[in-house]
Amino acid sequence: MTSGAATVTAAGQGDSAGAAAVCGTTAPGFAHCLALIRTNRTGRAMVSASPSQGYGPADLQAAYDLPTTGGSGQVIAIVDAFDDPAAEADLAVYRQTFGLPACTTANGCFSKVNQTGQAGNYPPENDGWATEISLDLDMVSVACPQCHVLLVEGNSPAVSDLAASVDTAVALGANVVSNSYGLSEANGMQQFFPDYQHAGHVIVASSGDFGFTTAQFPAVTPGVLAVGGTSLSRANNPRGWTEAAWGHGSSSGLLGGSGSGCSAYVDKPAWQQDKYCHMRTITDVSADADPQTGVAVYDTTPNPFGASGWLVIGGTSASAPFIAGVIGQAGNSATFTPADVYAHAGSFFDVAKGSNGYCSNSYLCTAKRGYDGPTGLGTPNGLGGF
Repeated sequence: MTSGAATVTAAGQGDSAGAAAVCGTTAPGFAHCLALIRTNRTGRAMVSASPSQGYGPADLQAAYDLPTTGGSGQVIAIVDAFDDPAAEADLAVYRQTFGLPACTTANGCFSKVNQTGQAGNYPPENDGWATEISLDLDMVSVACPQCHVLLVEGNSPAVSDLAASVDTAVALGANVVSNSYGLSEANGMQQFFPDYQHAGHVIVASSGDFGFTTAQFPAVTPGVLAVGGTSLSRANNPRGWTEAAWGHGSSSGLLGGSGSGCSAYVDKPAWQQDKYCHMRTITDVSADADPQTGVAVYDTTPNPFGASGWLVIGGTSASAPFIAGVIGQAGNSATFTPADVYAHAGSFFDVAKGSNGYCSNSYLCTAKRGYDGPTGLGTPNGLGGF
C-alpha cells in the first residue's frame, strides 16, 4: 500500500533541491505523518551508500550536550500507523553503523505490537509511514541508546486508531510515548484527550510542519509536550553549533516550518505565561527538524520517492521522538509534566532568530529571546530541563 506525497521547494545545498512529505494529504479525522525527506532536483529522494549526508548520533549528542549512557530500564514507545515489516532489521543496521548497543527482540530491547498489543496480525504495509517509523526509531536511539523501544502500529491514521494505540503503549509500560503525526485541531477532538493523558507517563507530539497556522492535534492536547523544530548548523562559537527557527531565515527557505499556533479550544495551562495567546500556545520545546539540516535515517522499505537505504529526513517527526528519548535519558518520566520544562527554562539553548510565518504578535511566529511559538523555550542543553 502506498501513500501520496507533496513536494516543497527549498534553497538546497549541493544536489539537494528541496524536501517532500512522505505521507500525503488525508481525509478529515485522519492524521498525516510529519516526516520530510530531502530530495534532489528531479524530485527523488537523496539516497547514499553511507549516512554521511545527514547528522548522526555523535552530531546530535554534541549539539545538545547529551550523555551517551543512561536511560536503562526506560521504555520509549513510538506510535505510528500501518506496518513497517523491516523496522527491526533497519534499526539494527542503523545502530550497528553508529556503534550503538544492539536493540532487538531477542535481547528484550525492541518490541513491536499492533494496535491491540499483539505481536502479530499487523496492519497493512505503507511506504510513507514505514519511512516515518524508521525515522522515529532512529531518533529515539540517538537520544537514549540504552532505552528500550516499543513500536505500536495503529490500524490506520484515523485519530481513533492512533489514540487507541497510545493507550496500548501505556498499558504495556511505556514511560514516554512519542507521536510524530498531526492534524488541525477541531471541535470534537476533546473526546480523545483522555487517550493522551496518563499520569506517570509522558506523552510527546510533533507541533507540525506547516509554520504558523492552526494549532495541531495531538500536540495541543492538555498535558502533552509539544515539540517544534529548528535549523541546526555547525558554527565557530563556543558551543560549536547555531540554531534558528525552522522556516523563514533557516537554511531550507521553506515557507512553512516548525508548527506554532494559538488554540481555539484548549485553555491556557497555568504554567504557560506568554502574553498574547490566551489559550494553549504551541510549541513547548524544540530540536533539529529542518530537512536541509536533517538526520541520517536507514530505511529499506521502498518509499514514495524511489529510493531506499541511507536517507536524510527532517520535519517535526524528527524532533518529537528525539525529545522523547531525551526525557527517557533523564529518567524522570514518572513525575515529569510539561510544567517542568517551564520551571527549568534556563536549561535550554535559547533560539532567537528565524521565523515560520507572519502574524500580528511576532513571538507567535518569530524566534526571540525567551519563549516563542516556533521553538518554545528552546532546545536541550543537557538533561537539566527534563
